[in-house]
Amino acid sequence: MPQLPEDIIDRLNQMERRLKALSTAVNTRPPLNEIRPDPNSVPARPVIRMYDGYVHEIFSDDIVTGGLARPWLALMPPKDTSTTRWPQTANGSFTTVARSFNPIWQPKMRISLSTAAGAGATGQVRVMVDDVQFGPTVTAGTTYDYTGLLPGDFKTRFSQTMKIEIQALASGGTVYAQPVLIYGTQS
Repeated sequence: MPQLPEDIIDRLNQMERRLKALSTAVNTRPPLNEIRPDPNSVPARPVIRMYDGYVHEIFSDDIVTGGLARPWLALMPPKDTSTTRWPQTANGSFTTVARSFNPIWQPKMRISLSTAAGAGATGQVRVMVDDVQFGPTVTAGTTYDYTGLLPGDFKTRFSQTMKIEIQALASGGTVYAQPVLIYGTQS
């Protein structure tokens, strides 16, 4: 049978099928405005990572407990509770000498304090977070540097305000405590 030229209707039908196939292929691609779980990860949770032009991770989520992993957000250091003095005490029992309030964005916090004791004095310094001791008690004259999980359930406390207090006690003189570093960090 001789090959007959296709008529215009057949050609239009064929083009319509090709356009539908092309449209379907374009629309089955994953959207670029959604975050999808990594199918290779064990708990299959969404993971967010952003990198700068030098492949430095500049933003990421904390996939262990949720919240923010990077950047580490600076927290306001505790301030003197009395405007007439630098954080210090001569009291023989633990006394709050500095206090601040900060939002909870990350499950851990690092805080570092410089401590000192006046001539002939001895004493101790500790940090309290929401009235719970955070880290060790140190001897005045040594550096307090501690990183740890914040007290309480992070998931229910996320974005709430925490109270950070520096407490000191002294014997035979005055004990000083000055915050020098504080920030939240990932788990």
